[in-house]
Amino acid sequence: MATALPVESTARKATWSDQSTTHQLTVAPKRLARGTAADLDHVQVDEDLKGMVPYYLTVTYTNTNSAPLAQPDPEANFTVTLADGTPGKSISLWNSNPLATEPSSSLPDNCDKAGPASVAAGAAATVCQVVMLPKGHTPATVAYADEAGETLLWKVGDGSVDEGGQLLAASTTGDSSYQDVTTKGSAVPIRVTPKSVRAGSLEDLGDYDLSDTQKKLVPWYVTFEYRNVGKEKLLPSMDHGVGLRTAGGREVEPVPLIDFSRAAEGEGIDQCRGSVPNTRLKPNSQLTLCTVHLLPKGDHPAMVSFQGEGKGAKTLMWRAN
Repeated sequence: MATALPVESTARKATWSDQSTTHQLTVAPKRLARGTAADLDHVQVDEDLKGMVPYYLTVTYTNTNSAPLAQPDPEANFTVTLADGTPGKSISLWNSNPLATEPSSSLPDNCDKAGPASVAAGAAATVCQVVMLPKGHTPATVAYADEAGETLLWKVGDGSVDEGGQLLAASTTGDSSYQDVTTKGSAVPIRVTPKSVRAGSLEDLGDYDLSDTQKKLVPWYVTFEYRNVGKEKLLPSMDHGVGLRTAGGREVEPVPLIDFSRAAEGEGIDQCRGSVPNTRLKPNSQLTLCTVHLLPKGDHPAMVSFQGEGKGAKTLMWRAN
């Protein structure tokens, strides 16, 4: 029997885009329940999903347009994510899906059934998605994202569960290593500390050449402090190893920005300056570097990471708050 989890269920305005049109809806999670691997004993799933746990996400949406929706599937825009921003993987078990080897009528909330073929103006529909997540973790967020609208987020429980224990607390120092083209032998040990994760404004980037897509996003500034605890000098390029995952399940790498303003050429933007030395980072010295990450409106960082360089280098991950 599936175990229900507490989840926010406030209905919110959203968009759903098909191939040619953007439609207006209100959407909300209705129920999230954790199943067991045995629920899918009679279903052939991909190798990378074996050993994962099925979650049953039931969502509702209302067509607020003046015309009916044909072949709507806004449920496909929902995902369930872990506290570190890892998104679940949705699977379909209805109709002629080749994954299904026999009916799965024991699944809750009609999760083995397709959504409606059409939804009349002003009418509502309830649909269930099966989402696979790694065993031993509890989801933190239900997210909805459409290319024409903002990302919508609902908390599962308090929204911060991390039963896997992979995330370091914000501002906690972690040990890693780094190697560049100037180092000799093995990687140089360093200590890495996240200092801040801050939202900015698109106006901050007024001196930069942004694409039309980037102009719809929000800059976030991630600042790390790096201390060289080895015996060799290092190039101040550790920010290349910085990563970020969002509550909506996106992986967002740092954005290389070219500044065309003469006054600030080479200095970066005020909200993301770092004391980058002109020479290599000496042993027993430290520096602060900042990276810029562009996120869709409504989304926010869940985890920031640092990937070391060199043999045996590991990835460190922290809560973004």
